[in-house]
Amino acid sequence: MRVEVADVTHAGHREDNQDRSVVVTGRHAAMLAVFDGMGGHADGGRAAELGCEVVLASFRAERHPLLDPLGFLARTLGLAHEAVVGAGLELPMQYRPRATCALCLVQQGSAYWIHLGDARAYQLREGRVVLRTRDHTRVEQLLAEGVITEEQVLSHPLRNFVDSCVGGDPDQPEFFLSGRRPLQEGDVLALCSDGVWSGVKDGDLAQALTAHASGIVDAAKGVVAKAVRASAPYSDNATLAALRWLGN
Repeated sequence: MRVEVADVTHAGHREDNQDRSVVVTGRHAAMLAVFDGMGGHADGGRAAELGCEVVLASFRAERHPLLDPLGFLARTLGLAHEAVVGAGLELPMQYRPRATCALCLVQQGSAYWIHLGDARAYQLREGRVVLRTRDHTRVEQLLAEGVITEEQVLSHPLRNFVDSCVGGDPDQPEFFLSGRRPLQEGDVLALCSDGVWSGVKDGDLAQALTAHASGIVDAAKGVVAKAVRASAPYSDNATLAALRWLGN
């Protein structure tokens, strides 16, 4: 399996960075994850860190390629949720650590992902967005219903109201599984926190990450830097994990 990967994070204009990410590759599979600790709750950074620890341990414990990639993603997300819930059991519900996340598994020429909240996953090809996840937020629902436009999403007063996350309530959170996504040579899988997509349009993200003039690492650094500049001086933490598929 031939891939090129990048893992870039920036605190933005916040005092601390509550985003965490994982990028791990092997001979037959690769795993990417981005967790965005929810700053309005206690220790969002710890929630994100616990999530990444679970993802990394789960991936390393499996034989690759995985026989049931979608089952693996669902189980891993469940384990991450349990770990974050456990870290906050002694706290009142409103103060328990929480995080949004997106996970992506790549193997045998295909990608599979799972996400919840407003952390996003993208499949990019030749400068365009083939597919992106839909946020578990109030504004995403309004967008789907045609009540607001894409341009109104970023300034809507309910933009930061997330309907699903790991942590908090012990019940299993709502999540979305992608199904199998076949890859073409040069495709890019990108996972990011809202600090990235809120500052960089989807088309610009696709153009930057699929360009071959620069490597995926430099391209990812450029996207994150652009996102931070776009929201200055109030930019959020911005994290981007990306993988360019080069073939088996």
